Amino acid sequence: MKEVSYYPGCSLGGTAREYGESVEAVCKTLGISLKELPDWTCCGSSSAHVINDDLAVRLAARNLEIADSVGLDMVVPCAMCYSRLKVGQKAIKDGDLVMDNREKCHSDYQVFHLVDYIDEFLSKQGMNDKVRKTLEALNPVCYYGCLITRPPKITEAENAEDPQSMDHILKLLGADVQNWSFKTDCCGGSLTLTIPDAAPRLSLRLLDMALEAGADCISVACPMCHNNLDSGQRDISQQAGRDYQIPIFYFTELMGLAFDDPSVEKWLKRHAIDPRPFLHEKDLI
Repeated sequence: MKEVSYYPGCSLGGTAREYGESVEAVCKTLGISLKELPDWTCCGSSSAHVINDDLAVRLAARNLEIADSVGLDMVVPCAMCYSRLKVGQKAIKDGDLVMDNREKCHSDYQVFHLVDYIDEFLSKQGMNDKVRKTLEALNPVCYYGCLITRPPKITEAENAEDPQSMDHILKLLGADVQNWSFKTDCCGGSLTLTIPDAAPRLSLRLLDMALEAGADCISVACPMCHNNLDSGQRDISQQAGRDYQIPIFYFTELMGLAFDDPSVEKWLKRHAIDPRPFLHEKDLI
């Protein structure tokens, strides 16, 4: 088993339970041992960084100091948590923030978004013996959102505008991943309260562009993106005058589907747009 520190964040135990459960199930199947960060606390996203910059960085830095003491690479499934932790990590490494009378974190541990970590893990370990169902009947597009790769000076992403990690994973599962130019466009998640009409408008654009690209579903790696694109489709349909029923999957749910995990239907039934009829048509459940 490959051990890593695990920062689940707040949403994976609540509004994104299906993501949290599928993350744990998939990592167990792959042989990745998730060691939940002891005494972790909220990273401050998104309320803290719009109120107090110093507080926002210190909330992230507290968790990073715990990770530093553990000394393992850390994986983070939530894009918003990942972004805040990477901001905090850069502040500590650059010497812009001192915590507990220490000048910097001295450990060489890395902070990964889970999708990137799994992609790198699979490039070394493979997973052919884990796949029980090929996903060749699916034509997804991969949606990374704003925060997994940007800003690159924080995330250190090699290709901030055209990330490939999720694409690689789903292709290994047999899916016919469609190419599109909207992988990292904003869904409006952070604007839900401040500019209420922005999220439906931006999400509508993503749904339309996914269909134009030939996709029959969308794969995501962010709880906020999933909420906007999944739960938001009913309101979007009313506003647009067209009925949208596009299944939105966490990439780990699709991995669990390919691994024939017994909990898949439990995860999927929590979605606002029920993807189970779609998967029945594809003979995948």
